[in-house]
Amino acid sequence: MNLLFSVLQAGVVGAWAPAAAVALTVLGAAFGIGTIGKSAMEAIARQPQSASDVRTSMIIVAALIEGVALFAIVVCGFIL
Repeated sequence: MNLLFSVLQAGVVGAWAPAAAVALTVLGAAFGIGTIGKSAMEAIARQPQSASDVRTSMIIVAALIEGVALFAIVVCGFIL
């Protein structure tokens, strides 16, 4: 554990750590939005009469995920 802290303090990590964090953030957001889309399509297939409600909820949740991902990318940019 002390080795990890000394490596981080020495700056050995460099500029690739924020880039890796941005990549993980984008992958996580893409996976989350894909899962939301898949679940929404399954819900619409089961109950077509509730398609507008499901679609609205899907868009709101996807926008929230994108907002969090954008915030994480901005924070990683400030770290860089």
